[in-house]
Amino acid sequence: MRSLVGQAGPAYEVIVVDDHSTDGTRAIAETFPVKLIGADELPPGWNGKCNAAWSGAKAAKGKWLLFTDADTRHAPDSIARGLQEAQEASADMLSYSPKQEVRGFAERALMPVIFAELATTYPPKEVCDPKSPVAAANGQYMLIRREAYDAVGGHAAVATTLLEDVELAKRLKQAGFALRFGMSDAVSTRMYLSFPQMWEGWSKNLALLFPNPRRLAIWRALEFVVILAMLAFAIVSLIKGDMITFFVAVAVTVQWLYLFGKRIARAHFDGLSNTLAFFGLPLFAVLLLNSSISHEKGTVRWKGREYSGMREAQPADEAAVAAGNTSAH
Repeated sequence: MRSLVGQAGPAYEVIVVDDHSTDGTRAIAETFPVKLIGADELPPGWNGKCNAAWSGAKAAKGKWLLFTDADTRHAPDSIARGLQEAQEASADMLSYSPKQEVRGFAERALMPVIFAELATTYPPKEVCDPKSPVAAANGQYMLIRREAYDAVGGHAAVATTLLEDVELAKRLKQAGFALRFGMSDAVSTRMYLSFPQMWEGWSKNLALLFPNPRRLAIWRALEFVVILAMLAFAIVSLIKGDMITFFVAVAVTVQWLYLFGKRIARAHFDGLSNTLAFFGLPLFAVLLLNSSISHEKGTVRWKGREYSGMREAQPADEAAVAAGNTSAH
């Protein structure tokens, strides 16, 4: 809140959507010069975040809408920088992947692996290319031209998915609107404050983010096992004095580590996190399998809500989408 209310640049309003919180959210928000509203009651089948974002969008008056999460921290020129880049690139939606703040072993080991996989699956260059079908966005910072948002039905059109940011980007790109996506220090976040939060949060999303999550989990587990096995083989060969085998094993180990390090570098984490990321490989594999199984069973939990049978987004209902299309007039 402090990072948003003092922004330099264009005139703007800050709308805080209190999604039926049970903590001090409302009391804190009331101490800032913002418009505070409550989220609408959650319609059957809707994702809670989509409902909250849709509630905020209906109350907003701007020509551009910036959706951002409560756990983000913005640079003083975050809004101005995003708006300038979007206009210079003639983009209808600009989304930043925030700088990730990580603490402790588990966060430092796991988060670089996940974001490296995301950078591989959704290369920013392809997302920005109108000729490429690849589309992506990060819901922690989504700046969207109001006319484009309404034209595709807004969050009401993706209300039945748990991956609303990527689905919204897909709909915009398929409708011919231009996307802009990349990492930026204009906004930062620490996504999870504990291991249970991290486990639940990524269990909700991981299986939806990758085309074949179980195959990817197997590959990453295999990568971890091969590197460890070759390293052990090299040590045993050295002890036995078999230098030819030792150098071959070392060469193979170095090659695998080089390819792993090259992939992890795409996530833009600090050196310590990049080093610990090797130990995040098995954790990522297990978490990805857990996410896949949870979605297969049709039940996913997130922040006290349980979602069953969430599917690829379809318009939640024609009336809601029509209301979204007329709200810009």
